[in-house]
Amino acid sequence: MKNNLFGYIFILFIIIIMGFAIYRVNVQNAGNNENNSSSSNSNAQEVEKGTEMTLAISNFDTINPIITTNKRVQEITKIIYEPLINISADYKLEYTLATEVAKNANNIYIIRLRQGVKWSDGTRFTSDDVKYTIDRLKENENSVYAKNVSSIQEVDIIDNYTLRIILSQEVKNFEYYLNFPILSSAYYLDQDFWNTEKNTAPITTGQFKISEVTNNTIVLEKNTDWWNKDKTSVINKITINLYSTVAELYNAFKMGSIDLISTENASYQDYIGTIGYDVTEIEGREYVFLALNTSSGILSDINVRKAIRACIDKDRVISNSYGNLYKTSNFPLNTGSFLIDEQDENFYNIEEKNNLLTSSGWELRNGIWQKLINYRTTQIALNLVVRANDGTRCRAAEDIKNQLAEQGIIVNIIYADDSTYNSYLNNVNYDMMLCSIEQPIAPDLTTYFGNNNLANYHNEEVNEIMSYIGNITDENELKAKYQRLYEIYKEEVPYIGIARNKILAVKNTELVGEVKANWYSMFYNIGEWYTTN
Repeated sequence: MKNNLFGYIFILFIIIIMGFAIYRVNVQNAGNNENNSSSSNSNAQEVEKGTEMTLAISNFDTINPIITTNKRVQEITKIIYEPLINISADYKLEYTLATEVAKNANNIYIIRLRQGVKWSDGTRFTSDDVKYTIDRLKENENSVYAKNVSSIQEVDIIDNYTLRIILSQEVKNFEYYLNFPILSSAYYLDQDFWNTEKNTAPITTGQFKISEVTNNTIVLEKNTDWWNKDKTSVINKITINLYSTVAELYNAFKMGSIDLISTENASYQDYIGTIGYDVTEIEGREYVFLALNTSSGILSDINVRKAIRACIDKDRVISNSYGNLYKTSNFPLNTGSFLIDEQDENFYNIEEKNNLLTSSGWELRNGIWQKLINYRTTQIALNLVVRANDGTRCRAAEDIKNQLAEQGIIVNIIYADDSTYNSYLNNVNYDMMLCSIEQPIAPDLTTYFGNNNLANYHNEEVNEIMSYIGNITDENELKAKYQRLYEIYKEEVPYIGIARNKILAVKNTELVGEVKANWYSMFYNIGEWYTTN
């Protein structure tokens, strides 16, 4: 009986082992099937990537990039036409149609061009095209690129791929201003450049070329003659729909007829709703800040300047005056610039303000900060100049005044007409001024740190850096100098950054891929985009 019992147990054990083995085989096969299925799906997805996308322009004028005044045309032409030097996503210089720019003297530059570049009709790109473009730009003071060439006095062609540019005076960071698009001289030969029908579809050296134009659309296709073979794009056709009004454009996007738009309209959701798209915020060029006259009595005290900064809640100013298409900002250069590691620091700190003022001998009496200076009781009372015809800035000035008043600092706002405002500005005849400046394409901080700057600010180390950075070619050394400027700016507070405008890239969810962008371009990684519709 005992032997039979052990026999039954042995048989049961064998059955369990066999069952487990069968189970493992089935699981492994299922896993292999799942992997094969996943691989098949992945391959299917790769095959199904859409190669066409749709953009849009409202109030279209011309696709010629040096004639147009339309911001959206200027955006889109970044993928059609090319400059001598491009600006990268982190605001570095990026050689494009030029391969070298050498500064021979303060006002003389030698430019070597990329050889082997062809226009989309197969003709060669040469020095003639660059000179022709500069000459046309100098004739059109309304072009967005007019300032780029305003200092160019003479262009000499040395050979087919070398030019000499002579400036009327030295221009700091001149290389940055070589970002204007180049057009073909041969294409416009014997044509009235400003009125010719050839402006309907100029030839290009860029990654896309114009293949078809109708009353309502412009169709782009890959430029098979593009010199930059290292960059490939899934997208091979782009249709640009033309609309009479922005409202029509918004409606078309809402209906799914457009893949990507950009907007600076704070109320855009009223037109396109809130679903079916992704939004990428892009820092704009407008920098709003307070200039503090560091030579003006009370403001010569660094602790007072720091205390004023600590009193201002920038988010409150933006919410009350600028709206949701502005963000807080501390420094003139854009966040993301390779030149500085700017921190998103919040200087709003009431307790710190109290400590700063107390350490400088100020006392809070009857709700006002004051102290005895030359045997006279002096209050912290400051004039704030603002441009009277700028309603938004006036509201911001009033909010700043109210915030400072809540903390015992008296502010008197001077609402100046244009003439008076410019007089205050030119003579730095104010305690504080609320300013708004469009950051130039070059990382030029002369307005803030140069001679006759807006804060009457003087610092020997800053002066040395400013005179030095124009001659630095080593990127790491240049970054170290700008970083030091940023640190001094934070510590000595000649200015208080308030806000910077935002641009929104609004992408239909059926357009797949990250929008890597800055105010210069939103097409840096177009090569990675594809559609799923």
